[in-house]
Amino acid sequence: MARTEPTDKGREQQRRLQMADIARLAGVSVSTVSRALSGSSLVNEQTRQRVAELARSLNYAVNLGAQNLRLQKNRTVAVVVPYEAGSRQHISDPFFLSIVGAIADALTDLGMDMLLSRVDAEHLGQAAQVLDSGKASGLLVIGQWRHHDQLNALAARRLPVVVWGAQLPQQLYCSVGGDNRLGGRLAAQHLLQLGRRQIAFLGDAALPEVLHRRDGYWEALREAGLQPAPELELAAPFEVSFAQQTLERFLRQHPQIDAVLACSDLLALQAIQVLRSLGRRVPEDVAVTGYDDIPLAAYCDPPLSSVHQPVAEAGAVLVRTLLQLMDGHSVVPQTLPVHLVLRASAPAG
Repeated sequence: MARTEPTDKGREQQRRLQMADIARLAGVSVSTVSRALSGSSLVNEQTRQRVAELARSLNYAVNLGAQNLRLQKNRTVAVVVPYEAGSRQHISDPFFLSIVGAIADALTDLGMDMLLSRVDAEHLGQAAQVLDSGKASGLLVIGQWRHHDQLNALAARRLPVVVWGAQLPQQLYCSVGGDNRLGGRLAAQHLLQLGRRQIAFLGDAALPEVLHRRDGYWEALREAGLQPAPELELAAPFEVSFAQQTLERFLRQHPQIDAVLACSDLLALQAIQVLRSLGRRVPEDVAVTGYDDIPLAAYCDPPLSSVHQPVAEAGAVLVRTLLQLMDGHSVVPQTLPVHLVLRASAPAG
């Protein structure tokens, strides 16, 4: 029986699988293996030797023509928005759309492509498949959710990963995020300056960014001589359709509330709607602040006071930091400044 020789496509598929095997054994990314095999100076000598030895042991043959073609074409960054069932925050959330758009703009300016995907937050390790398969050369993850350890595991593999989120203790991965403590503090300080003392906090503090916003809210209360009141805090999910009934019950049970600090603009807008259904005026009876300062905030009724996150700058910083990491440079977490934009829902005093 005649032996069937593998096709060019089959040989290339086998080569990619071998490269992924080398990456796993060496504890580096596929892109690092590719650079090491091509003799790139961006990879240190020790790593190049280890990769070369593994390649020889696997009888890996470097196809320089195909490799160069891949390196020229693989200018793709994967952007992953994890789906976290507890938060119920969808990819259609205006903040997600804004930051993904900013990342896309930054990549386009550099002549690079973006691969957008959704991964179950309980299995963030799946996000690495786009790197192991060679479909993308770097990974941006939008949000930490409750899975700090999984992100650390990705970083421990020396994968080129940068995360939009808060800086946390024992963090191995690089994060870029807004100054959440300052944002929560600015919003709470403003509401206190308006004379409000029964300030409700809306947001799930089990999420790192929300936790830091609540820390800032607590700091402002204590500076004003007030103690945080757990009964005035509601761990509301980001998805407003799930939050409405919970919000209505919460606000009905606490008629003394004279201000609301919401951890997203959509939550703030939902709170305004519920307050109106209960016959309470905004801002006369209850002042409301949101978070993120999405474009819609300026055009709702009343226009929403909100903590502004520098989304356009964030997209550029995320991409720049990831490219530095991909090039073998050391990177450190970055915290971007935020500021409070005052509008009619909680106007200047």
